[in-house]
Amino acid sequence: MPLLKIVHYPDPVLLEVGKPMKDEDFGPELEKLVSDMFETMYSAGGVGLAAPQVGVSKRLFVMDCSGGEDPSQKVALINPEILTVEGEQYGEEGCLSFPGIFTKVKREMRTVVRFQDVQGEENELDLTELPARCVLHETDHCDGIVFLDRMSALKREMAKRKIKRFRYAGEWV
Repeated sequence: MPLLKIVHYPDPVLLEVGKPMKDEDFGPELEKLVSDMFETMYSAGGVGLAAPQVGVSKRLFVMDCSGGEDPSQKVALINPEILTVEGEQYGEEGCLSFPGIFTKVKREMRTVVRFQDVQGEENELDLTELPARCVLHETDHCDGIVFLDRMSALKREMAKRKIKRFRYAGEWV
């Protein structure tokens, strides 16, 4: 059972720009939120989870593209800022706020992101492939963008119809 409730589309918190974390936001409460977000993400079988997805309109997310297998992959990104992107990849994406919806989405192959860690220290990561896709997807959440916005019009309509069916069947809360 996840510690935090993952909100589902079209919850308004998913569609608003998250507020930046300030110096006074760093401390034990943030550390607990990040820890709870990791536990929630692992419990739900995800590789990334943004604060808006758990109802917190802040600019932060956690990710671990190894699914908990490689501790070096576990990272919390606070106030993420995409510095550069390049290349292109086209691959399957899902989202914990869109359970049961998977579709191919075009993203950049490489990204460099600047962020603060849980202690407030500034860091940069240069990522490719799945980690780059995850950073771009989760940063979108911090910006009020959901992966429906990255789909073609046809795929977006198909996904919305599927969501309506899930809601009608009581499978989408």
